[in-house]
Amino acid sequence: MGIIRTLLDGFWNPDIWLPPNITWADLEQSDPNSKIQYPDHRHLFYPLPMALGMLVLRYFLENWRCFYYFFSFIFGFVCLWDKEWLWNIDNCWVNYPHQSVANDVWWYYMISLSFYYSLAVSQFFDVKRKDFWQMFLHHICTICLLSFSWMCNLTRIGTLVLIVHDCADIFLEAAKMAKYSKFDKTCEILFLLFTFLWLLTRNYIFPFWIIRSTSMDAPKIANTMFPAYYLFNGLLILLFILHLFWTRLIIKIAFQYFRAGEVGDDLRSSSSGEDVSDESGKSANGSVVNNASPKKVN
Repeated sequence: MGIIRTLLDGFWNPDIWLPPNITWADLEQSDPNSKIQYPDHRHLFYPLPMALGMLVLRYFLENWRCFYYFFSFIFGFVCLWDKEWLWNIDNCWVNYPHQSVANDVWWYYMISLSFYYSLAVSQFFDVKRKDFWQMFLHHICTICLLSFSWMCNLTRIGTLVLIVHDCADIFLEAAKMAKYSKFDKTCEILFLLFTFLWLLTRNYIFPFWIIRSTSMDAPKIANTMFPAYYLFNGLLILLFILHLFWTRLIIKIAFQYFRAGEVGDDLRSSSSGEDVSDESGKSANGSVVNNASPKKVN
């Protein structure tokens, strides 16, 4: 036990995870009446039973991902509407790490983390696809980002990452629903909207607004950085690299649409029993695009 305790103490060394001269005790909620409510690392266990509930839900509710993305984006937008860092990203770093976590942000984080837990587990029970490992890497990267940002109280920038990533996926899942319902024209319009929003959010807003802020503005405003910050920033860059991988595949399908005049059977559900075709694409939250004909949506 002594060796394990030594290893844990070394791993959770505040010199690694927190700014200089800040300890874990500084981020503990010692006064319940304090205006600043810090994240509690013990709360990271709460998403586990919530993830189990989502795993059960996916077997009873078709198109559950579309409902989740819609709910998550709307809930996130409502949560952040009155938050100063939504309108000025520099406020993500002002007075860091002494920043309070509001109740709505707490729920936004816990629900999002439970969703990605459920995706990481359910992937192994779904049909194995061509981008299986890229998708798995994405889920693990996202879980690490949410967990580490919670531990280090980087929740402000974390909420911006979440809302940027949820936006486009609503339209991809809606396009799949329209395709399965034989509303081909609606499917085509929704898929084009998805492509536009994907390019806007994942290839412009994410790198030039969020990653630019974490890489260039944060060190200047917070005036202090620490090893875990570079890990956090590295995971953001890894996400962007995955975005570029799926962007290439999405653009190929978009060009196929303009050549053929229709999207065709390009949208596959997460539970389809069809084999994986040569061309596949994916939204950043696990929705796959390929040439298989779907039978059911989970």
